[in-house]
Amino acid sequence: NLLDLTSAQGAAICFGDNFTVIGETPSEEDLKFLVQWLKQNVNQEVFYTDSLPRIYPDAQRFKDIGSGLLAIPISKRNYVLWFRSEVIQTVNWGGDPNKAFETTHTEGTLQLSPRKSFELWKETVRLTSLPWKQVEIKTALELRKALINIVLRQADELAQLAQDLERSNAELKKFAYVASHDLQEPLNQVANYVQLLEMRYNDKLDEDASEFITFAVEGVSLMQTLIDDVLAYSKVDLQGIEFKLTEVETALDHALANLRGRIRETGAVITHDPFPTVMADSTQLMQLFQNLIGNAIKFRSEQPPEIHVGAKRLEDSWLFSVQDNGIGIEPQFSDRIFVIFQRLHTRDEYPGTGMGLAICKKILECHRGKIWVESELGHGATFYFTIPVRGRERERRNGGVTMSI
Repeated sequence: NLLDLTSAQGAAICFGDNFTVIGETPSEEDLKFLVQWLKQNVNQEVFYTDSLPRIYPDAQRFKDIGSGLLAIPISKRNYVLWFRSEVIQTVNWGGDPNKAFETTHTEGTLQLSPRKSFELWKETVRLTSLPWKQVEIKTALELRKALINIVLRQADELAQLAQDLERSNAELKKFAYVASHDLQEPLNQVANYVQLLEMRYNDKLDEDASEFITFAVEGVSLMQTLIDDVLAYSKVDLQGIEFKLTEVETALDHALANLRGRIRETGAVITHDPFPTVMADSTQLMQLFQNLIGNAIKFRSEQPPEIHVGAKRLEDSWLFSVQDNGIGIEPQFSDRIFVIFQRLHTRDEYPGTGMGLAICKKILECHRGKIWVESELGHGATFYFTIPVRGRERERRNGGVTMSI
C-alpha cells in the first residue's frame, strides 16, 4: 500500500495524462497542473516539502489535504506523489520574534538595544504538514529504483517485440508488393483478350454477350484499382519520407489544386482558418487534405459543398478539422470507415474502394497523430486529426503514401 510506505493521507500515480489516486488527494485538474510545475522546476530523484503552498501558490486550493508533498519521477511524464494534510501549529516564543530589538533616539543619535520583554508570545503556523522523515524519503527512492528497473526490463522486452514486428511487417509488405505486381499481369491479359474478343466478333455477339463482356472489363478494372490501393497502403512504410517544418497552408493549396476540376464541377466553396507551421511530411500532409476534402465533395448533399478547414492549438499538438455539409454518417459507423476496404455505400452510389480513410489513418499514425469523425446522418460530418507540435522523435522513417479517394 503506497500510503503505508510514507504514512501519507493520499497518493497519486500519474501516468501521462492518466491518474490513479488512493486516499485523499487534490482533484485531477490540480494534479495535472502540479505535475506540469514539477516538470518545469524539479530535477532531483526525489522532491519533498512540508510546505508546498509556500513554493507553489496554487497548492493553497488544496492545502487541507496537500500541504506536504513527496514526489518521485519515474520518467519525464510519470510520477508517484504522496500528500500530507495541513497541520495548524501554535509556536510559543519568549517575546515577539519580530521585535528582537528596540530603537531609541537620543539627541539625534539612533540607538539599538535588545528587547526587554520576554513575555510569552504565541504564533500560529499554517500551510505546513508534518515533516517527511528520512526513512520515508529513502523508502520512496527505493520504490523509484524498483519501478525504473521494471520499466527498463519491459522496455527491453518491448524493443525486442518491436524488432520482431518490424521484421514481420517488412515481410508482409514485401509480399503484398510482389503479389500485387504479379496479379497485374494476368488481369491485363484478361482485359486485353476480352476486349479483343469483342472487337473481332462484335457483329456475331448478341446484346447479352456484349453486356457480359462489359461486366468482365469493368470487373477487371475494379480489381486493378483495388490492387493499386493495396500497393498504396503497403507503401506507407516502404518509401522514404522526410519530416521537416511544413507550411500547412501550402500543403492545403496543393491539395486544392489537384481537386480543382471536381471543385469547379460541384461549385464547392472551401474556406480555412489561419494555419501554423508543423513538423510533418509535406507530401503526406497534402495527400491527407486531398483525401478528406475529396470525400467531402464526393459525399455531398443536394446543396453545393461547403467545406471549412479549421486549426486549433492544443497543449502538445495541433488539432485540425475538415467540416462539410454533406450527407453525414451514422455515429455507429464512425470507427468502421477507417478500416481498410470498408464502405457504407455501394459502388453504384459512390465510386471508390474504401481505402482513402484507411490511408489517412496510417498517415497520421506515421506522424504520431490521431483521426476521428463526428457526424449525424443528414447533418454533415467533421473529421478531426492531430499532429504533435514537436513532430516525431525520429526525423526519418521508412514510409510513403499514395493518395486514394
